Amino acid sequence: MSASPVFLSAAVGRPFIFSSPSSPRAIAEKTANRTAKILAQVGAMPKLGAVVPASRLEVRLAPEMVSSGIPQLDSLTGGLARGCLTEICGTASSGRTSVLLFALARATERGEVCALVDASDAFDPASAAAAGMAMSRLLWVRCGEKHPSRKPPSASWKNRRGNPPCQRWESQLGQMLKVTDLLLQSNGFGMIALDLGDIPVESARRIPLASWFRFRRAVEHTPTALLVLEQQPIAGSCSSMLVKVSSVSPQLSGNRPAHSNPPHSELLDQFEITAELLRSRLERKLERKPVQSTASFKSRAPWAG
Repeated sequence: MSASPVFLSAAVGRPFIFSSPSSPRAIAEKTANRTAKILAQVGAMPKLGAVVPASRLEVRLAPEMVSSGIPQLDSLTGGLARGCLTEICGTASSGRTSVLLFALARATERGEVCALVDASDAFDPASAAAAGMAMSRLLWVRCGEKHPSRKPPSASWKNRRGNPPCQRWESQLGQMLKVTDLLLQSNGFGMIALDLGDIPVESARRIPLASWFRFRRAVEHTPTALLVLEQQPIAGSCSSMLVKVSSVSPQLSGNRPAHSNPPHSELLDQFEITAELLRSRLERKLERKPVQSTASFKSRAPWAG
């Protein structure tokens, strides 16, 4: 016996009532009432009383840009952003040190006090003075051994305790992280530069990503421009701008013919540097890549006159 006639006979004489669809205005009012009720409950909680709806958040203003001391680089990137982390990456002899010297020199010319955290003790004061840097406004922090006089005279891949050289770099990077934290907390520098150019890539990549997040949060809402020099990008999404530099067309000292034999020694007078903008989070427009992504400029050695 089929059950269909039973259900059909039971439904006979009983009307079906369908609710009329709500209007868009009624739905909007109902959603607004629910939202207000939820916000009232959240505001009543002590720990969540400071929660602000996304619709009421203030729009963050664009950061102030300052000159890097290189007009071609400023036209490419707009300058260096205050309150942001900027990465300058490149291999050895790529021109990253020239960018550092010009940026610090321009900042000291503006009357700002700058700090340089030299992780590998590679800073040359003579080159900085030749670039126009006011050395009286520069704090030079040299990271290295606490007792350099105890270092063995012969260069070896191990120190007296038998530790490989990677542990020495880790010690210097630990000093760099501590010093940078103190400098960012002081909030009195126009520019803080971290020179990690001579640190091996495998050692630099061991810096925790949480440290870069901490640096980015510490430099926010401050007039400090944080500049990091490195061989390869290591800060990830914590950096607001990433620029890669490379050198081409080196010019050596002397005017010898092109096909003549080179002398025993030559000096590098100047070389052309190409800067490429790899990433910029400062642009609010949804553009894949700016029309101009590269710029070239020349750097001259101090001894070239």
